[in-house]
Amino acid sequence: MNWLYPFGTTEIFFAVAFTILYLIYFGRVFWLARQLRTSARAVIPKFFLRTGYFVLLLIALLGPSFGVADQTISAQSRDLFVVADLSRSMDASDVVPTRLERLKFDIRQLTDSLAGDRIGLIVATDEPFVLTPLTADQEAIRQSVQALRTDYNATGGTNLCRAIELAQQKLLSDSSARLAAKGIIIYTDGEDATDCDRAVLARLRTYRMPVMAVGVGTPKGGTIRDRTDFVRDNQGQIVRSRLNRTYLNRLATQTNGFYFELTTDGTYLPDLTRTVREIRGVGLSQQQVAVATNKYYYFVWIALLLIALDLVVTVRTFRL
Repeated sequence: MNWLYPFGTTEIFFAVAFTILYLIYFGRVFWLARQLRTSARAVIPKFFLRTGYFVLLLIALLGPSFGVADQTISAQSRDLFVVADLSRSMDASDVVPTRLERLKFDIRQLTDSLAGDRIGLIVATDEPFVLTPLTADQEAIRQSVQALRTDYNATGGTNLCRAIELAQQKLLSDSSARLAAKGIIIYTDGEDATDCDRAVLARLRTYRMPVMAVGVGTPKGGTIRDRTDFVRDNQGQIVRSRLNRTYLNRLATQTNGFYFELTTDGTYLPDLTRTVREIRGVGLSQQQVAVATNKYYYFVWIALLLIALDLVVTVRTFRL
């Protein structure tokens, strides 16, 4: 017989309390019997009866387990690519401390909440590339995210559509992801907005790969530091980078996805995590496992019968 729970402080407390209370009861009964010059042996059978169902209830509390049963466990696995925008605009400080640093922190939080899922990381620049392939190794993802820098990008621009297409290709070409739920999560300000190829968007809808777009930044925008100065345009004016939530909302809608907006307190993360977990693939992975069954109810039923017997059968405590 195996036990699902250890014999801990709760069980010790009940056992000690039962023993102390019965010792007090015995002491009082036998003291009264001596005062009355009679016998109180009739309380002894009741003691054994009550000890019996008390022990049975303790055993039930510990979860006695014997015998095994085959059980089918079904699970929906998920494969996700996170696309991180590394354009120069991600150095803007309208999100404290910068958009990039907040993006990195939130992606780590997101991957921690999706433990068990396979996650890959794509860097969105003018020439997007896979920084980390699909993996369930959370530590590998965290290290890759920590290494993100905008100087990966020589031109300072980004091509979101090509990054989405790259994520789609990787998800569809991986044979191990055939039955898994698939999705793409994009962290970007959407500033370099270009309409994506309709065929790519249609394929995302067909294969149920929604885009969850997370807007990084604010509509008011922020300036971008360039050493001791700020980034300026050709006319010498300070450039102000702004969040393009209209474009990102439209992009998410076109793929049956959702738009979220990054907040400094991370309140959007639970909603994003819940949305990702609701993605459904084309099938479930199933596995047969042998499970030890908890037979506590046998002991509970026997204890209840003994309790009923205790209530029905009465004894004369003192023989006068």
